[in-house]
Amino acid sequence: MLRTFAVIGDPIDHSLSPTIHNAAYRYLDLECTYIGYKIGKNELESGIQSLKSIKISGFNVTIPHKIEIMQLLDAVDENCRLIGAANTVVNDNGNLKGYNTDMDGFLEPIKNREIPIENSNVLLLGAGGASRAVIAGLAKEHAKKITIINRTKQKAEELAKFSRELGVESDIVSIDEVEKLNELYNLVVNASSLGLKSEPNIIPTKLITDKTVVYDIVYKPVNTELIKIAKKKNAEIIYGYEMLLGQATRSFEIWLKQKAPYDAMKKAILGGF
Repeated sequence: MLRTFAVIGDPIDHSLSPTIHNAAYRYLDLECTYIGYKIGKNELESGIQSLKSIKISGFNVTIPHKIEIMQLLDAVDENCRLIGAANTVVNDNGNLKGYNTDMDGFLEPIKNREIPIENSNVLLLGAGGASRAVIAGLAKEHAKKITIINRTKQKAEELAKFSRELGVESDIVSIDEVEKLNELYNLVVNASSLGLKSEPNIIPTKLITDKTVVYDIVYKPVNTELIKIAKKKNAEIIYGYEMLLGQATRSFEIWLKQKAPYDAMKKAILGGF
């Protein structure tokens, strides 16, 4: 019997998730398919009902629904409880269980490169569901301090409070004040949707040196404005597709209870650009 999986969000047409998961199904000869399903900001509840009605086996959740989806789930895993957001859902006969694979997906390329996070100074752009996963990961690895830049002050303050609750010092900076920043950051992370749009990079270039690690979780385009600047400054770069791959392999394993074909999925991502 064909099992169907999906990714929900808005925008959704940029998503590489269908390419990655369908490549994995083909590689392992599984009777599964994976689709992109656009659900607008105020349509989440009706959208989830539609997915239940077609007996969806599971789905990924992306911008802007990662936090709001929590209200529609029947059960959640430990990471969801900690982060307050879900990005992977299993549908068991109408019973929805949420998981968060973003934290582990975020940390995987950092660990692969053996980049030390302990006692590091981090600059984080964005305060949505993905940012909470980033902060949880940084706290797990004992970062020293996280400075948060976000358009909405209230969201940034909530995120800073979350960071402090996890034992990491945190402060916030408004977008108008970013040019005043002059600290040296070990790690600069873009966890906002900024790179998806044609808006200019807002992180001051003076903050990036050849000693900085720059991690942009936006994966399409591969070379966002921030990544281009980081290359010019000879910074160490972590691409968004690497987090996507870490997150996708974990989603695959949650749904299908078998090891994900990592190399086939990586090849599909790189071919998808």
